[in-house]
Amino acid sequence: MRPVTDLPSGLKPLELAQHLRAQIERGHTYARSRKHRFRWKSVTVRLTTLVLSAASTIILGLQNLDPWTGTAFSLVAVVTVVSALEPFFAWRSLWVLMEEASHKFHRLEDDLKYYIAATPAEQVDPERLRAMFEQYQEIWDSLSSRWLKYRDNA
Repeated sequence: MRPVTDLPSGLKPLELAQHLRAQIERGHTYARSRKHRFRWKSVTVRLTTLVLSAASTIILGLQNLDPWTGTAFSLVAVVTVVSALEPFFAWRSLWVLMEEASHKFHRLEDDLKYYIAATPAEQVDPERLRAMFEQYQEIWDSLSSRWLKYRDNA
């Protein structure tokens, strides 16, 4: 699930900070693209369910016409199928998960940008960068484990 990147070695603290920032941005880009895809699918399924439910209810109200009644029952069956897709694919849950990951990546990136901007290049602390990298790893760990949880429940 996580993009593979080349790992440079022996970077100076400021270069390390820039490398970490690039990794965070890649994580954010990944989460953002997935978030948009899951949101679109979730909204599409919800709207389809709503339209089919409304149409079948209206058609059922016209029960004296046999072809309409048959159509209504067909639509009810389609609504049942479409309604089953959302819990199976968990698009809404995954959309919200990506929204949360985007927030965490933004926050970490903002913290890193501020730290780099507020600290002279020769005073950038590699240990502080390590802590930020660990936070970056925790975001991915949380995202991956929750992703698997949603997929296992599907």
